This record gives sequence, C-alpha cells and structure tokens, in this order.
Amino acid sequence: MGKGRLEAFSDAVIAIIITIMVLELKVPHGADFAVLRPLIPIFFSYVLSFIFLGIYWNNHHHLLQAVRNVNGRILWANAHLLFWLSVIPFATGWMGENNFAPVPVALYGTVLLFSAIAYYILTLSLIGHHGKDSTLASALGRDLKGKISLVLYAVGIPLSFVNSWLACGLYIMVAIMWLIPDRRIERHLTSEKAR
Repeated sequence: MGKGRLEAFSDAVIAIIITIMVLELKVPHGADFAVLRPLIPIFFSYVLSFIFLGIYWNNHHHLLQAVRNVNGRILWANAHLLFWLSVIPFATGWMGENNFAPVPVALYGTVLLFSAIAYYILTLSLIGHHGKDSTLASALGRDLKGKISLVLYAVGIPLSFVNSWLACGLYIMVAIMWLIPDRRIERHLTSEKAR
C-alpha cells in the first residue's frame, strides 16, 4: 500500500500533540514580569518537548522519503511510535509543574526512551520490508546516533534520582545531537537520482 496516508496521519497526530502542549501553557493573572517566574520551568519543559517533537517529525519525514510503500507491520510500528509521542504532553506538563523533580524527570526520560525504541522498531520494519540493500538501509547504516540516544536516555532515567538537572542535561544532549541535520538519507536519495 502507498505511504501517503501514513505520512498524513502521522503529521496530523504530531500537530495535535503540539497543540495539546501549547494549550497547557496557562496565561498568568497579572501584568508584570513577576507573574511569569513560576512559568519558567513549564515553558522550559514545553520548549524541550517541542524540539523533540520537531526532531521526530523531521526524521520521520526523511525516513518515509526513502521508502516506496508500507505494509500492515509498518502501520502498527508507526502507531506504536505515535502512542509514545502522544504521552509527551503529559510527561512534559508533570515535569514542568513540579520544577523538574526526580520522578517526573525519570518519567519524561522513560517516555523519550520508549519513543526512541519505537522509532528504531519503525526503521527496522521499514528496512525489513524494503530489504537490507535498500536506500533506507544504506542511508541509516549502523545508526550510531540512534544507539547513542538510547544509551543516554537509559542513563538519564536512574540519574534523575541522583540529580534531575544532570538527567535533563543528557536529554538536552540528545536533542542537540539530533538538531544537527542528519543528511544520510538525503545524500543517498540525491546520489540515486544522479545515477
């Protein structure tokens, strides 16, 4: 089956997730800067989650550019990813409302870890469907960045009980690592067109 519906549905779900997060930002009562101070952790958690969702949306788009079609297994793998992404607003709100306390930070890291695992499962499903010699398989290679991300999340979760800010630092490191554009898929698609 074609990939168009999967792409459109995924785009819509991610847009709704971001909308839910922004609607959770409550307008303070008052007209001076002092009323904004309690919102700083909430806004910071929103920004971090918005960045992560943007990274997933961007990489999901690139991932699907390298495939021709999808099957039922891929649809379920994609739904699995969307499930974990849809939990991000809850984890974001809880972490921000509780000033980055250890348990909410650990839950946030857990949601990020399972989102990354779900994305990895989606890539494996796509490679399994298109073959180990496909453009996608060649472009992803060993996916070192993806594996490092999983390790950093896994370390960040227990670290949040020692120092929640260090755990958040690991989560931010993952975001920074993925903000640097990953051109592997684009390079492979461009080189295939040139042939």
